[in-house]
Amino acid sequence: MTKTALIVEDEIFVALDLERILVDAGYHVAGIAADSASAIEAAPGCGFAFVDVNLRDGPTGPGIAERMARDYGMKVVFVTANPSQIDCEGDCAIGYIRKPFSEAAILAAAAMASDDHDVAPANDDVVMLRPAAG
Repeated sequence: MTKTALIVEDEIFVALDLERILVDAGYHVAGIAADSASAIEAAPGCGFAFVDVNLRDGPTGPGIAERMARDYGMKVVFVTANPSQIDCEGDCAIGYIRKPFSEAAILAAAAMASDDHDVAPANDDVVMLRPAAG
């Protein structure tokens, strides 16, 4: 289950790019969600999520991340141009990647979030908010 990702992003071309990177690397993408309701609906069964801070329904990414971590035990990595808006408690996400992102950064974060440490090495573009283990 840990290799199943959810993409929470309202910019479709960004979401599709994330999906392509993950699928090409052997991950399963359960879905793409553009707002809180669709993200929470798609969360069960996913091991980790890439979440933007600002979505179709406003700056709801941090709240989504808190709920996914708490209710589903998911690991979250924010993918955002606005990391200063990450205002959730320290255990809502393992880290963030700034937009525009590199494929290497996404793969490194996916490996950390899925405990698949053989897939990608650490990447300086992934800023840790808390340890990935746990």
